[in-house]
Amino acid sequence: MDVITTHVNADFDCLGAMVAAKKLYPDALMVFPGSQEKSIRDFFLKTTGYMPALTRLKDIDLSRISRLILVDCRHSSRIGRLAEVLKRPDVEVHIYDHHPESAGDISRSGGEIRECGSTTAILAKILMERGIGVNPVEATTMMLGIYEDTGNLTFPSTTTDDYAAASWLLSNGANLNVVSEFVSQELTAEQVSLLNDLLQSLQTVSVNGVDISIAHASLDYYVGDIAVLAHMLRDMENLEALFIVVGMGERVYIVARSRIPEVDVGAILREIGGGGHATAASATVRDQTVIQVMGRLQQLFPDRINPKRTASDLMSSPVKTLSAGTTIAEARELLTRYNVNSMPVMDERMMIGIISLRIVEKALYHGLGSLRVDEYMHTEFMRAEPDTPLNVIQNYIVGQHRRLVPVFSGQELVGVITRTDLLRYMYAGPQGGSEAVYDLGRETPPVRRREVVHLMNKHLSRRVVDILRDLGRVGDELELPVYAIGGFARDLLLGGKNDDIDISVEGDGILFAETFANRHGCRIKSHAKFGTAVIVFPDKAKIDVASTRLEYYETPGALPTVERSSLKMDLYRRDFTVNTLAVRLNPQNFGLLIDYFGACRDLKDKTIRVLHNLSFVEDPTRVFRAVRFEQRLNFQIARHTENLIRNAVKMGFLDKLGGRRLLNELIIILREREPVRAILRMESLGLLRFIHPDLVLDSENIRILDEVKKVVTWFELLYQQDNVETWVVYFLALTSLVSDDSFWETCTRLSVSEHYRERLIDMRVHGEQVLKVMEQKAARENTVRRSDIFFWLRSLSLEVLLYIMAKTRREDVRKFISLYVTQLRGVSCSVTGDDLKSMGLPPGPRYREVLDVVLKARLNGEVSTHADELLLARQELARK
Repeated sequence: MDVITTHVNADFDCLGAMVAAKKLYPDALMVFPGSQEKSIRDFFLKTTGYMPALTRLKDIDLSRISRLILVDCRHSSRIGRLAEVLKRPDVEVHIYDHHPESAGDISRSGGEIRECGSTTAILAKILMERGIGVNPVEATTMMLGIYEDTGNLTFPSTTTDDYAAASWLLSNGANLNVVSEFVSQELTAEQVSLLNDLLQSLQTVSVNGVDISIAHASLDYYVGDIAVLAHMLRDMENLEALFIVVGMGERVYIVARSRIPEVDVGAILREIGGGGHATAASATVRDQTVIQVMGRLQQLFPDRINPKRTASDLMSSPVKTLSAGTTIAEARELLTRYNVNSMPVMDERMMIGIISLRIVEKALYHGLGSLRVDEYMHTEFMRAEPDTPLNVIQNYIVGQHRRLVPVFSGQELVGVITRTDLLRYMYAGPQGGSEAVYDLGRETPPVRRREVVHLMNKHLSRRVVDILRDLGRVGDELELPVYAIGGFARDLLLGGKNDDIDISVEGDGILFAETFANRHGCRIKSHAKFGTAVIVFPDKAKIDVASTRLEYYETPGALPTVERSSLKMDLYRRDFTVNTLAVRLNPQNFGLLIDYFGACRDLKDKTIRVLHNLSFVEDPTRVFRAVRFEQRLNFQIARHTENLIRNAVKMGFLDKLGGRRLLNELIIILREREPVRAILRMESLGLLRFIHPDLVLDSENIRILDEVKKVVTWFELLYQQDNVETWVVYFLALTSLVSDDSFWETCTRLSVSEHYRERLIDMRVHGEQVLKVMEQKAARENTVRRSDIFFWLRSLSLEVLLYIMAKTRREDVRKFISLYVTQLRGVSCSVTGDDLKSMGLPPGPRYREVLDVVLKARLNGEVSTHADELLLARQELARK
């Protein structure tokens, strides 16, 4: 007798696979070895026409079974009483399964085991290959199995075989309405309550540098389909690895899901009698409490979650060092400049010791600042290699109270690992700050890494993706790590478009740019002093390339001094955490997102946060960038960051900011889509007084700024070809209520060039005068001729026209300006100076007078043809 069976607590994949196996073994009996999930029971109750021919286990004489066909299972502990059959050597066992191999698997004599999203798909492929058809009822039941185990064909474990099987079943009449009804059922009241309990108990811990999320609950009653809740919880909280532990009566149910290779949930749950895939697994435990099961899991985590990190994974490189002849006083200046607590001491290329900030400070206290560091350095230190396991380094740092471990390749110093680096790696949780950079003394979580290739393919054009891949290939050729960084990576995660691609290279960025340009027919502009280059494509598209570097500031507000450094330190010099993401482009790790400083967390929380407390002291322009990013992204400046901004304002650090740098930041803000909100935010932070002390917003300023937004939007909708500097319009509106002298002082403070400064003041004064004349004329007269409007406005730039259009409170004046911009601005007469010359008029100012008379007549509709204009010109010449 042949028997087809599966595991206890069977799901739709079990049912679909059993139905498929019945087509291969038509004389076999289908038997459930135990209970089924609630979704299966509901399916049988609501769709009696889909009930397969099942035999009850108690009606089976186990001694008569000669062949056992197992689907979606291969472990004896999960098939109930049928495990007794396996003890007989004469029983043939065929197994069809998609779970990975584990200890205790049943030996088989037939069947097929391979990686796939569902067992049903494995059997469906066999049916297809053998030409065995299925009817619509069978196809629908099998489709249920595929859809459930692949999450509607969306889980990472889904394969092409699952898609092919689903297509084949659909062609054989599978009813997707039925599939949708039972795979995507609404949650019951009990499930909603349990989900809430799980959310309340959810916590995340860091194990070997990997975030593991655990939720638990205890119930006095049974709730089915808790795997559905695991998927919902994982997606709601965007968790990488999740274990939910639920006690129901005498049993504890565990469901686990993983999105990352470091966590094989199947391997972990097999240790407690369960099983599954690396990405999805479950287990049922008897006679233990929820607390005991959670304790067992936490015992398993350290050994089973092991990225096998070595020194090369954590070390910072290149290393900042001191020469043996450096004085104690010089050492303090260097340690402070690079914001580190310890540095290796070198005798030419040989490391001979380590000097710490603590020793330096004590030596200075005792008046020893002029002595050399090699007089007081530590000369005993561990010599790690790149492949030294981190647990060895941990034992050294913790056991011997050391601050820094140098890493050598042969005799060459290639990196360092600090105590702070190690502690962050070992213990930091997901709610911390950001990753330490060569011992920066910050409370930070370990670096977060995940793949974003799917986002690149979704949001970027095929050409851009191809270029990024080409950049990575050139990096491999030169053995250089290559990254796309900054705003490009940030906007990729936010789902926005950013065509400004910034590339960082750990090595010679100019060599990299030159090599890429030669390969792809581009040209480059390089700046050797800063290690930067711009790749210019034949279609004028550009990519900025830079060597990874660090910056330090000699004085607050000064321009930074630049030195070559690692990616980590390069990102640390940036303004805000949300701009510190990097995407690896080298082929082996293409699309790997690197997040040292919690940028993903801040993007999720919509927060603008600085990396360190002296950020606004070193570069006060970041204050304005904070406002810009806050408004552009619709984020919120973090409370501590806002406090640092207010402190920088109070301490007057922005007074030291160069006018040109301030002007650049202001122009960028005024070119944003929502500059008014940014201006209001600057006002609330006390920033406008650094542009000019008299610059204070009142209700009239705000009204004009709001009107500018409407006017600029109106002009853009005209789709005219004119280029308008909208920042000038907003700048004129922002300063509209200050005196002419104060306006001049504002331009001087902002280092506006003398020529452009004079042009701005002339534009402003002339525009105000014209506006006054128009408003007076409109108030006195009911009608205004088109020619008057033209001659009032023709000498004004578009920027001033839009400004006075926004400033006026008179709707009729606004209509005059609108008429000029849309209709009158392009009007001209057909009579030319050559025509007047042929009439005998000698060159001189009379030419302009006559032509204006003709133009005035055309504007007012008094002439319409060239002949009419010539006649009028002759009459005007004769009259005078």
